[in-house]
Amino acid sequence: MDLDGTVIVALGGNMAGDYGSSEALLEAALARFAQAGLPVVRRSSWWSSAAWPDPTVNEYRNGVALVETKLGPLEALHTLFSIEAAFGRVRSEKNAARTLDLDLIAHGQAVLARQDLTLPHPRAHERLFVMGPLAEIAPDWRHPTLGATARELAARATVGLDARPVQADAARRRPMA
Repeated sequence: MDLDGTVIVALGGNMAGDYGSSEALLEAALARFAQAGLPVVRRSSWWSSAAWPDPTVNEYRNGVALVETKLGPLEALHTLFSIEAAFGRVRSEKNAARTLDLDLIAHGQAVLARQDLTLPHPRAHERLFVMGPLAEIAPDWRHPTLGATARELAARATVGLDARPVQADAARRRPMA
């Protein structure tokens, strides 16, 4: 897989909505990606981490998907927002509990600094719950501006250091059919 053109999406949430569990909701969201023009090529296992800033609320489940798309960065972002909305995401206060959070981490080697989109994601490299799952499936991916690999960034993460895989199921990391 050519990692230079990789489009990376981080998934997360800590409210199950109508799905029984956060993992079930995340799986259902992933299933919607292809019909939205974001077919999944590879995905990580789900990771668990404490909620922040209030660790007494439900733990988060997080993962990363590598997708192929002909959509440009802004189109991809708006597509992710529409998937979030379909799964009951309501944007309220910062760091609020949520059913689904989809972040565009990187779109190939694009570097953008706009009010509505910054690429690569400006804080993803600090977060173990993003870099850990990414290092599972694309350890040699290089950050477009920092030059470090996903594996190196996971080792240097400073946020979400309690993040850990829920299941180390190798089958989850197989390329999608």
